[in-house]
Amino acid sequence: MTQYSKTPDAVAALTAEQFRVTQRNGTESPGSGEHLDNKQPGIYVDIVSGEPLFASSDKYESGCGWPSFTKPIEPANVQELGDASLGMLRTEVRSTHGDSHLGHVFPDGPQDRGGLRYCINSASLRFVHRDDMAAEGYGAYLDQVEDVA
Repeated sequence: MTQYSKTPDAVAALTAEQFRVTQRNGTESPGSGEHLDNKQPGIYVDIVSGEPLFASSDKYESGCGWPSFTKPIEPANVQELGDASLGMLRTEVRSTHGDSHLGHVFPDGPQDRGGLRYCINSASLRFVHRDDMAAEGYGAYLDQVEDVA
């Protein structure tokens, strides 16, 4: 079984924006993330630890300006924590092993798919195309990835 963790080398390799978002609980500007319009089949993993977080088949266009997903691909890899910053109550989403700030989850997602909207910063994610998943050690998740284009 693959072990995922946050290492000093992984943190040092982050861009300034990735560091600000994942390590300092930042938020990228809406509409600016590299994964917002990605429609390729694959999975999204934590930019720091590599732990699998979301599948392209659970991604949808919510119109909020950030990549949105209906559920995590591996629920144990996603923590949901109360967040009272900015004068409102929200639920923060963090990666379990990398402790990266990912974004927030809201109860306004598609009702026919569970009703949740995981609003995630592109800067916290690395996309692994379906064609590369087995070679990169994510073959166990191939059955959760469908064509989405």
